[in-house]
Amino acid sequence: MRILLLGAGGQVGFELMRALGPLGELRATTRDGLLPGGAPCLRADLADSDATLIALLDHDAPDLIVNAAAYTAVDRAEDEAALAQRVNGAAVAALGRWAAPRGVPVIHYSTDYVFDGHGTRPWREDDATAPLGVYGASKLAGEQALRASGAAHLILRTAWVYAARGHNFLRTMLRLAAERDVLRVVDDQIGAPTPARLIANATAAIIARLAPRGAFAGDAPWGLYHLSAGGHTSWHGFARAILPAARRAGLIDRVPEVQAIAGADYPARARRPAWSVLDCARVQDTFALRLPSWDTALDAVIGELATMR
Repeated sequence: MRILLLGAGGQVGFELMRALGPLGELRATTRDGLLPGGAPCLRADLADSDATLIALLDHDAPDLIVNAAAYTAVDRAEDEAALAQRVNGAAVAALGRWAAPRGVPVIHYSTDYVFDGHGTRPWREDDATAPLGVYGASKLAGEQALRASGAAHLILRTAWVYAARGHNFLRTMLRLAAERDVLRVVDDQIGAPTPARLIANATAAIIARLAPRGAFAGDAPWGLYHLSAGGHTSWHGFARAILPAARRAGLIDRVPEVQAIAGADYPARARRPAWSVLDCARVQDTFALRLPSWDTALDAVIGELATMR
């Protein structure tokens, strides 16, 4: 199977390079044509024209497209709405239009930001969407375009993604812990912190079940699924779990005080959903996955960071 991975330079994309490699011939792309570390790869910037993207697809002729590329600057999207819509919406539509007549499946990642956050139970796939800002609206547009294209697809909605590499909450907390005695962290936004490696491993397991002999079954259960770690916490709770674990692993020298604040006390350009917990029963039941709790998943990432020192 020939797999084209878009967005190999991001947190999830980096982990997908490792996870998808054993499944077939993997071709990776980044916006600048360089992989993390500087090795050359294919260049694909979803901000470019449809014609540029289609030319790449025609040339590479993949059997499966995995799209981990996205515009993810939530606050900046409020001022760059056209760019966010281009990358997260229009480019995904182009992927679907190319893939549908060729019978090429597309795996695409979406977000909890398609919901308004006014919930009391984990969000299910069939719950009504109501994005609060441009980023969420652009990701929802991509979902809708891919479904409308007629291409076989998996849309995997996830939330609160972090990793041992890249720009994310965990790495920010570790940096600030070395600089400050007190950290003030939002306590009224709830979700399930989800490692990029968990997402990549789950994706690889799903593909292996959909194509056990290198070809996709005609009755494959394509569609929309939620995929995140289990349980839930606040950003404040996440920080309070990160710092002692990092201290025990020797990643930081001390644990600063972590104070809880309201989201209103941490002004941001874009509104965030207050309740981002996803119901992942469907993906676990359909593909026989067992997703770890967010705190167990955190231990694995802390361990990875410790080995990287």
